[in-house]
Amino acid sequence: MPNMQSNKPNPLDMPVTSLAGVGTKVAEQLAQLGIKRLFDLVLHLPRDYEDRSRVVNINTLANGQSALVEGEIVSVDNKGRGGMSVLLEDDTGTVSLRFFKVYRGLTQTMMVGTTLRVFGEVKISRYGVQMHHPEYQVVTAGMTMESTGLQPIYPTVKGLHQNKLRTLVKLALQTVQNYDKQGQILSIFQDTDWQSLDWQTLITQANVQAKVQVSQASFLGYQNNQAQISSTHAISYLSLFEALTLLHTPPNHTDLTNQFELLEQIKNRQHPACQRIIIEELTAHQLSLLYRRQQLHQHKAPKCESSSPLAKHLLDNLPFALTGAQQRVVNEIKNDLTTSIPMLRLVQGDVGAGKTLVAALAACYALDSGWQVAIMAPTEILAEQHLINFKNWFEPLGIGVGWLAGKQKTSERKEALAAISENEVQIVVGTHALFQEQVKFAKLGLAIIDEQHRFGVEQRMALTNKGVANSTPHQLVMTATPIPRTLAMSAYGDMDTSIIDELPPGRTPVKTVTIDRNRRDEVLERIEANCKQGKQAYWVCPLVEESSELDAQSAEATFADVSERLDIRIGLVHGKMKPSEKQTTMQTFKQGDLDLLISTTVIEVGVDVPNASLMVIENAERLGLSQLHQLRGRVGRGSEKSFCVLLYQTPLSETGIERLNVLAKSNDGFVIAQKDLQIRGPGELLGKRQTGNVGYYLSDLTRDELLLTIARALAKRLIQDNSRKADVSLLIERWMPDASKYTNV
Repeated sequence: MPNMQSNKPNPLDMPVTSLAGVGTKVAEQLAQLGIKRLFDLVLHLPRDYEDRSRVVNINTLANGQSALVEGEIVSVDNKGRGGMSVLLEDDTGTVSLRFFKVYRGLTQTMMVGTTLRVFGEVKISRYGVQMHHPEYQVVTAGMTMESTGLQPIYPTVKGLHQNKLRTLVKLALQTVQNYDKQGQILSIFQDTDWQSLDWQTLITQANVQAKVQVSQASFLGYQNNQAQISSTHAISYLSLFEALTLLHTPPNHTDLTNQFELLEQIKNRQHPACQRIIIEELTAHQLSLLYRRQQLHQHKAPKCESSSPLAKHLLDNLPFALTGAQQRVVNEIKNDLTTSIPMLRLVQGDVGAGKTLVAALAACYALDSGWQVAIMAPTEILAEQHLINFKNWFEPLGIGVGWLAGKQKTSERKEALAAISENEVQIVVGTHALFQEQVKFAKLGLAIIDEQHRFGVEQRMALTNKGVANSTPHQLVMTATPIPRTLAMSAYGDMDTSIIDELPPGRTPVKTVTIDRNRRDEVLERIEANCKQGKQAYWVCPLVEESSELDAQSAEATFADVSERLDIRIGLVHGKMKPSEKQTTMQTFKQGDLDLLISTTVIEVGVDVPNASLMVIENAERLGLSQLHQLRGRVGRGSEKSFCVLLYQTPLSETGIERLNVLAKSNDGFVIAQKDLQIRGPGELLGKRQTGNVGYYLSDLTRDELLLTIARALAKRLIQDNSRKADVSLLIERWMPDASKYTNV
């Protein structure tokens, strides 16, 4: 095992400015690429490679390929300011070299009969096979081939040229190598870390969970032509430095087929060198989550009674019974609350699954044991909806329900803070205002956080710090965004998970249709006819204010337009209205005194109007699939057949068409969320503020499910081994330098 506690400075942590040639300007350019440390630089992998090691036949050229060809000039068309066109021919075909800027050296070189060796990107169109401004050299008798190998092509920004990046990466690798002759700084894993893993079982488990069949051979990726890799832990034979060196400077193969396979494996991140790095990266992320959970479990939480008279009263007063899934999740929560280990449980449930009632029943156990409950929501309109529900449920039972939000008047806020600190209110509903420093709870025992992905981990932790001395409140986190398994493991790996996978009886599937916005008038006619039959409808506009740049109508403009055209009762809600105005309009709509509610996406969650059976979403292509699914969940809450109309603006891209079709074909939130993850990525699906969802260097949660399973097994093993604390700290700090904000590593 390498000595992890070496006193040597770690070159990976050195700033890029420590490299020769990196001044202020270059450092700023590198920062735009997310490169601040040498570690960031060596992990800035090529997006492609140029093969200048061999001359290829012209008839094998493919569009978009960068290639080296050799041939004789058979014609030159010098158009002066119009540029120059040179036809180059070999034994297999011709390629046209296009030069848009003509200068003396070019005209002197481009002569019929001259043999050239040229390198450039191939463009194949109706104009034939072309290279624009290729690099070229004249071939003379007996001239040998200069072996430049595979040249990496890096993602870059304006002003930072490929040659500069190549030089800096090479220099960074040399710097690391010079510091680390024995691999002492770079290595984390011992051979036993890998060898003691039951790889075949892990692969089988991942296959079952992912519902796909991935063979051991495909997992191992590229098999080099010197010796076939047969060991299931072949990845472990590569050190991190060896893996990085291989990816920046892949070996040249004389066999073109082998060369192509190697590069494809690297580009698709299936090569063992890629997988070696990905496993280490994912292991670091999993360790940070496990550390967070481990630290939470070092605290004591309020222990609640195992029976709750309040919960029985609440259920007795409801006109319906719990679903089996709701009852199961309530029992899971109760089992957590009756221990002194702080609960950290994520409750997932599709729209309309009854998460709020589950949260209310969880609150009963804390309240019956004398503890306060905080309920935090990301928007005032959702928090207000919770306030109404909890007042209706709990005030008749003698429980005080308080309110705390950012827009309260000073006098109201002062009164609310006093009631919270003196235990005059046992349930406190609010927005992010709940975790501000001046909020002092008398006896906070349970924090319920709705739509967790709208908050950063720091905010959630600030609320948990508001327990009584030497106590951490239990945490119940809810989301109506179904989370794919890999994303849940990655972003919420520190939480226990419960899924409400059953809808209450009486919910009707929503039929979803996609309609060109050119047919908007027809949709309006349908709304009017629908409302005159006594039904209600929503019209959602993605933007609050007029924006010519995005060509989307504002809620105000839509309200004015539709009010003129339709003879029905119409209301308007958007985020810039006063809370009291929003709540009044929402209540009027819920009571049936409005036929159509025109709104922004503030109605995405929390609004329950069973009589609403039609949802129109304008400019639907601008919203994510999961958000569209949330909006659609506002209808279909009663027994009436319900519809969701996705109005889109043409022309629509192939991806746009694919996305809307997914929604039209499925009502399964998990299917939709998985597709959203594949199309948009985790940052869009969960919200970029969700710490733990920091950007990955190589890992891809949809592609690397197998590797994530292995990384999770490695992380559990490492964190349980007290002798490896230094390794664990180094690993997390290397990959997640900001992790110390939420884990004390």
